[in-house]
Amino acid sequence: MAESKIDEFLKQCEQSGDAAYGALRSVLEKLEDPATRAETRVFLSNLQKHFASPSSSDEAASDHCLSTYHFQIRDIFLDQYEGYQQRKKLTMVVIPSIFIPEDWSFTFYEGLNRHPESIFKDKTVAELGCGNGWITIAIADKWLPSKVYGLDINPRAVKISWINLYLNALDDDGQPIFDGEKKSLLDRVEFHESDLLAYCRHNNIMLERIVGCIPQILNPNPEAMSKMITENASEEFLHSLSNYCALQGFVEDQFGLGLIARAVEEGIAVIEPAGFMIFNMGGRPGQAVCKRLFERRGFRVNKIWQTKVVQASDTDISALVEIEKNSPHRFEFFMGLTGDLPICARTAWAYGKAGGCISHALSVYSCQLRQPNQVKTIFEFLNNGYKEINNSLDLSFEDDAVADEKIPFLAYLASILKEGSFFPFEPPAGSRRFRDLIASFMRTYHHIPLSSKNVVVFPSRMVAIEDVLRLFSPHLAIVDELLTRNFPRQWLTSLEIQDANPEPSEHVLTVIEAPRQSDLMIELIKKLKPQVVITGIAGFEAVTTAAFELLLNATKEVGSRLFLDISDHFELSSLPSSNGVLKYLSGSALPSHAAVVCGLLKNQVYSDLEVAFVISEDDTIIQALSRTMELLEGNTALTSQYYYGCLFHELLAFHLADRHPPAKRECEKPNSVKMIEFASSAVSVFSNAELMSNADNISSLIHMDVEQSFLPIPSAVKAAIFESFARQNFSESETDVTSSIQQFMKIKYGFSTNGIMEFVYADCSFALFNKLVLCCTQEGGTFCFPAGTNGNYVSAAKFVRANVVKVPTQSDAGFKLTDHLLASVLETVQKPWVYLCGPTISPTGLLYSNEEMESILSVCAKFGARVVIDTSFSGLEYNTQSQDAWNLEVILANLYPSAKPSFCVSLLGGLSLAMLTGGLTFGFLVVSQSLLQDTCSSFHGLSKPHSTIKYAMKKLLAHTDQKTGNVIDFCKEYKEILRSRSEHLKKTLEGCGWDVLQPHGGISMVARPSAYLGKHIKLSVSCKPDGSPEKDAVYEVKLEDSNIREAVLKATGLSINSGVWTGIPEYCRFTIALEESEFQQALHRIAKFNDVLSG
Repeated sequence: MAESKIDEFLKQCEQSGDAAYGALRSVLEKLEDPATRAETRVFLSNLQKHFASPSSSDEAASDHCLSTYHFQIRDIFLDQYEGYQQRKKLTMVVIPSIFIPEDWSFTFYEGLNRHPESIFKDKTVAELGCGNGWITIAIADKWLPSKVYGLDINPRAVKISWINLYLNALDDDGQPIFDGEKKSLLDRVEFHESDLLAYCRHNNIMLERIVGCIPQILNPNPEAMSKMITENASEEFLHSLSNYCALQGFVEDQFGLGLIARAVEEGIAVIEPAGFMIFNMGGRPGQAVCKRLFERRGFRVNKIWQTKVVQASDTDISALVEIEKNSPHRFEFFMGLTGDLPICARTAWAYGKAGGCISHALSVYSCQLRQPNQVKTIFEFLNNGYKEINNSLDLSFEDDAVADEKIPFLAYLASILKEGSFFPFEPPAGSRRFRDLIASFMRTYHHIPLSSKNVVVFPSRMVAIEDVLRLFSPHLAIVDELLTRNFPRQWLTSLEIQDANPEPSEHVLTVIEAPRQSDLMIELIKKLKPQVVITGIAGFEAVTTAAFELLLNATKEVGSRLFLDISDHFELSSLPSSNGVLKYLSGSALPSHAAVVCGLLKNQVYSDLEVAFVISEDDTIIQALSRTMELLEGNTALTSQYYYGCLFHELLAFHLADRHPPAKRECEKPNSVKMIEFASSAVSVFSNAELMSNADNISSLIHMDVEQSFLPIPSAVKAAIFESFARQNFSESETDVTSSIQQFMKIKYGFSTNGIMEFVYADCSFALFNKLVLCCTQEGGTFCFPAGTNGNYVSAAKFVRANVVKVPTQSDAGFKLTDHLLASVLETVQKPWVYLCGPTISPTGLLYSNEEMESILSVCAKFGARVVIDTSFSGLEYNTQSQDAWNLEVILANLYPSAKPSFCVSLLGGLSLAMLTGGLTFGFLVVSQSLLQDTCSSFHGLSKPHSTIKYAMKKLLAHTDQKTGNVIDFCKEYKEILRSRSEHLKKTLEGCGWDVLQPHGGISMVARPSAYLGKHIKLSVSCKPDGSPEKDAVYEVKLEDSNIREAVLKATGLSINSGVWTGIPEYCRFTIALEESEFQQALHRIAKFNDVLSG
């Protein structure tokens, strides 16, 4: 009866491969049924014996079975030496449509055997491309993992693997075979149809080991690989899955390794942190290429086994020949198994066609993530819609210190970009998180009880030092000679010191350079009695507190402000070396006349990435530095703060919070010597300007006074930012934005440049504007601002003591500058400089037409004015039906021939609004070289954009040439949002008694509180600036232009700008590019203020 069943089975199989597969499927169904399982296993045993003829070898009988009946049952012997204690062999069914075990897989198993016995014990394992399942079953049998998942995209392979599992889990009598832990293979093994790791990902299965023996040659017929993979597909197609892979969209596709690259990246998501992957890698692309596939994805790689195998005769390598034809890469083959010198794919193809035997290296690589949690975060971000930047990722580092720094930062940046739709508002003093981390580092490592309120962040050390000098504007300062390299030339050449002029002008700042040695510095301090001293400490003096104490005492005695630079001795390390200054501060409070400056430039990755901070324990100094930072620099690059913040975080993350009580320190002794106060210009601006830093401590504040967009950042912007840091080794051309800026200005404003124009870049356009103001003051010019100019620009000019003239504007013209009003002012001004904001005017949101700009520039040309056109607030015009595009090239070509020689036009711009980058800023200035020569000025001391930012901006600028795309589409969406919001805000304001000037572009608008002016308001407000409970005070005023901002802030927590800031009497400024929920809250607070007055 058994023979008749076998004959019946063989008769069905003999018909075709599909018929044989159908018969085997019926066998599997019986194996899966416990009632027929044992009987069916006995049938399989008899079937194998049927072909074990004494007259022929087992291999010949097996081959006869495969060719005649389209299947075979063969043994794979595992015992390799005498005394081998485990299973001697595996019995396996194979069919033509799946991978038949050969040298490729045997070598892989040998590589697995080179691992220690504990490699898979009690682990959760997955094998990719399991074929007929023999390696999956062998792993389970030898190493006793808790579970092994055999995965294959070929549905027939999965069914045959299940048959093989039953074949080896049961003995010839159909009874379970148990191991030493009383488990059978059926308890440890599962097979599933899966495209690589899809089954594990979809079922949330985390793995401790991933092994794979995956195809590595691109299919010569790409269309064939696009077929739907089903059980009913042809045998030829299903078998090709074992030899060929399709394009996967990875850079490794060019080497035929795209499928392995995808397997590795999918594995990152499901591998446990301590897990590792093992892959069989054909050496055809070259060993360096194979290793780099893993290393650039953050893996440490170990080659555990290598041999040579004959190239399979059924694998067409013509696709590799095509790759060589179109690229400089050469694949590696060998002539025979003994050849040592590699030959390329083209030579190997020809040699094989001529009947020669070709081989290639075969290696087994074991790889483990070097920082698993961070790398997982990075790839989670990339897989969330940013696959296009995957090929730029490079996490391969020769130095572990570099990897330990950059990988955590990339993970942090990925989490920020993934979780946040926009960059948050950060105060001018610096990111709150970054300042907290600096203070925490000082508390934890140096036992100095600081808080974020003691820290102000600057773009660089040199910017901080220059801003300090402008804040105090001393007539005499002594500065460490190593810190003066970027100072304005006039500071270092002036001879106006106190002895020569008893009443020196505040406008003249003289800097005396001094050596970095405390005894020499102190001698100069005692003799010259400077008002400000800025110095570092020599290396041999930095270890103890002595030199610092001597400097403190010497400056205190003569009434000097001391700013001590510790940059060269400050270490971002878990074991920082002794630092005399910080050692002193752990025991004594920092005197009010002294502050500490520290530039952060020591990182393992970027030699030019800098940020700086100043520490003071005097609240007045901190507040003044914060305001100075706001007025002169605008902001510190967020990415720089993020980078160094990540370094601080890594050093703090393993510490327990506040284990030690705050140190008891000696208090400062009273000082009878009068210190220099802030410059009079600074005091005046601080008293009258409306600065964001003034309201920084109110946690519930809604800012409608910030020139930043908080609308969602497009994915293309996030991709460009991340890619800029994920890359390594930029070429100069990749970060040279000049040609892109030229094209941008030509498209947007019709502004063409030539060889006499110079391009200058900074972290933001505001810092560049301030350099232009200094050019103006250097030549004794006067800066003319139209009424209705961004208030920060006017305040900044006054801060550096520029001559400032306000050009009147009229309401019937929408407070835009007109030619006749400008002419009436320029007639009275010597060496005029004219500031123009356009096409979008900040803060009104109105637009200058090309005709209006031509009229204004004509007047400027007539009087020889130097013109600064600020386009920083442009790019989001949403009501342009009646506006013609600018064509500055034509206008200027007509004006220059008849203009006065001093006439020139500089174009100032930023990409934050135009490129929709939000809080990530980038400023550019196109300025005439003749202007720089005439004013004897340069732009040293600027905080230049980092190469990563320039790379990102260049990528984004490329979108301006396109009519569609992520940035272009988002820009259209932004404009519609802003148009809608301007209408909503207009409706709300008018409903509350405001007169609104209808905007046409940009992110701000102005309105007059007509219904409120002259009315009295009485409020009960908290005395504490953060709004925390305390005895309330009464706030009562008569509303007018000078107090409307304060009244709205106290009554509602909404921060706006008044007419003092806008320059238009009684007109307040509102910004509208808020996050959606904050915008709705802002509308509610406007209505609330109206209710307060009505009540």
